[in-house]
Amino acid sequence: MQLLNKAIVTEHLNMQSAIGAIEALLHQQAAHPNWIKAPERLVIETFSEDDAHRSGSHLSMPATIYDGKNEYTAVKLVTICPDNPSRNLPTTTAIIIVSNNDTGEILAIMDGVYITQVRTAALSGIATKYMANADCQSVAVVGCGGMAYEQLHAVMTVRPEIKIVYLWNRSREGAEIFKVKFTREYPQWDVTITVCENINDAIRDADVINVATRATEGLFDLNHIKSNVHINAVGAYQPSMKEISNDVIANSRMVVVDDLVGSLHEAGDLIQAHDSVDCAWTWDDLSGDLQALVTGALQEKTAKSNHGVTLFKSVGAASFDAAVALYVAQQAAQKNLGSSVEW
Repeated sequence: MQLLNKAIVTEHLNMQSAIGAIEALLHQQAAHPNWIKAPERLVIETFSEDDAHRSGSHLSMPATIYDGKNEYTAVKLVTICPDNPSRNLPTTTAIIIVSNNDTGEILAIMDGVYITQVRTAALSGIATKYMANADCQSVAVVGCGGMAYEQLHAVMTVRPEIKIVYLWNRSREGAEIFKVKFTREYPQWDVTITVCENINDAIRDADVINVATRATEGLFDLNHIKSNVHINAVGAYQPSMKEISNDVIANSRMVVVDDLVGSLHEAGDLIQAHDSVDCAWTWDDLSGDLQALVTGALQEKTAKSNHGVTLFKSVGAASFDAAVALYVAQQAAQKNLGSSVEW
């Protein structure tokens, strides 16, 4: 069994590999629906009645993947602690355990924070690859937290022609920190990064908008964005949360989700749009999921067009974590990465 800390995982997992692992999973899932099993995640609210702590959550996310020869299980355990930034600690902690289902042998225990960030970002990258216009020149980052770095990295990976990045965060300091860190850690992207005081200044000219916040109401309206912008929304992971306004959702040419089952219970933006008597959008208007997008089932709807907003909503699923974690575990076994431990 290999023990893989965050440093090891970060060093040996790149964005292109994560995108490739997830696209392969989606094709495999379409061809063999029974080969991948991912029950809905278990979410336990934490400190819900404790005034001394902000409410967070603990998640358990298991999945199995059969590759035609062997079957594996990956289980991610996540704790979300909203008070941690004030302690100078990360908001999210996670580990992933990968095992072989034939023998029950544990192949690897690894840090799950970076894998969560990369796989979430990879989903946005895949959506951008298929949904955004081919001539993208700029991207806006709305919400400059930990998830936003890799999300921008993913968009740049699939659209390297982008040259302009606009940043907006509720605190300007957070955006300034993001700018310095992204410039230092991702020097391969020759981009001009501008910190904006006003969210509308950040999104007005953007061809792609990445949104990753804990907002509870829509952050911008339709008349504040380009008519052909592509939006990746990865925050608002609970029914009570919302970052994309109803008029943006209702007027989107395409709305695609990463996981159909999870979205019905967790995609706060879409749940609230569906439930609102003042919004024309319902779940019947959903274009489809990422699997249909990647495998071509939505090809006719995704024909290159400069007309209409496209929206990708991500809530995550254990199968995506499993695909990326299995890739890392297999790399660790082949290259003897991390610390080898007898279990």
